[in-house]
Amino acid sequence: MFTDRTDAGQRLAEALRHLAGVNPVVLGLPRGGVPVAFQVAQALGAPLDVIVVRKLGVPYHRELGFGAIGEGGVRVISDDIVRQSRVRQEDLAAVEHAEEAELVRQARKFREDRPRVPLDGRTVIVVDDGIATGATAAAACAVVRAMGAARVVLAVPVAPPDAVAWLRTEADEVVCLSTPRAFRAVGEWYQDFSQTPDDEVVALLAQAADGLVARQPARAAEVVVDAGGVALTGDLTMPKGAGAVVMFAHGSGSSRHSPRNRSVAAALNRAGLGTLLFDLLTPAEETDRANVFDIETLGSRLADATRWLRHLQTVPIGYFGASTGAAAALWAAASADADIGAVVSRGGRPDLAGPRLADVRAPTLLIVGGRDTRVLDLNQQAQRELRCENRLDIIPGATHLFEEPGALDEVAGLALDWFTKHLVAAAR
Repeated sequence: MFTDRTDAGQRLAEALRHLAGVNPVVLGLPRGGVPVAFQVAQALGAPLDVIVVRKLGVPYHRELGFGAIGEGGVRVISDDIVRQSRVRQEDLAAVEHAEEAELVRQARKFREDRPRVPLDGRTVIVVDDGIATGATAAAACAVVRAMGAARVVLAVPVAPPDAVAWLRTEADEVVCLSTPRAFRAVGEWYQDFSQTPDDEVVALLAQAADGLVARQPARAAEVVVDAGGVALTGDLTMPKGAGAVVMFAHGSGSSRHSPRNRSVAAALNRAGLGTLLFDLLTPAEETDRANVFDIETLGSRLADATRWLRHLQTVPIGYFGASTGAAAALWAAASADADIGAVVSRGGRPDLAGPRLADVRAPTLLIVGGRDTRVLDLNQQAQRELRCENRLDIIPGATHLFEEPGALDEVAGLALDWFTKHLVAAAR
């Protein structure tokens, strides 16, 4: 039993903590889903918006839906049902026209003059206060995907088991707190299931929007890193009150401008962690390809840069390494005076750290794509050499660069969890 929608939202937010680092957008289904979604968005520090969806019912048989529409002209139509219904196209068009007018009216009322939150390439969490048949939730997932979401997560406090099983085929992930077999109605599982008025929906959306405007993102400062007398350019971002900072070591052929590393760094910044992305080599040194694979030089530079950073920041320091940068991170972490709180490797080559692997004391997380088979083998071999706390996480279907939809979000989420556990906890 849930006390009310606020209680349900707070409990649901705890079950969604693993998505805090992937920069999600939270969408509430009106009306009852918005108070639940508000609590989720607040807990995850995510933008909140309303998802207005109108199901399109076959004329004279309205419970049979032939599609759904969303804002921005998004249409999801089932051609099979349209053919089987044998209804004239003009009648179907009339249904769509009427529902579109209602959709526009609702969206304007709930959102007032604010624009829609963009969904392109984002992880989107669709929230409702419960599910009966699942038809509306399925339509919402389809519309959100058509709006450009890279990953769709459906989150509800309660739903019947059969509806959850079906919806797992419509969303990338379904999070449901309770799936009672004796399910008759959503309201039975709430002590207070009073109707949510339109004014409450409008107020919650406005409050969430004001809160996000007030929280300005941390800005990066360009710095010159002193790495043992070598001047290296970097970007240092320290959110207010940051309890730890993560140094990024990029891989061969990359730089501090790597979009993948910057995406992960942004997720860490949103969670309150500081980041330093910097070039391990000077522009002149980068012209010699051999330097890119000189792990001893790269690791020494990282160790020197770490000592420089300690003069600026007194918080725990972690390493995030990609490709050959992961080897450099482990090489530096193995130094006797390293005092590194945690290491995360993304598609890394830890094997290139050689015998120094056994000297690493920092808790180490290895993240590899499931389809990156050669690198996966090398990580498994290297893991056997590690003597520190360690874990190997495989992201199914991902290749070496984690370019698949949602793959990099998973990397960011895993890295955030690891650094939160080992760096933030140490700071506290």
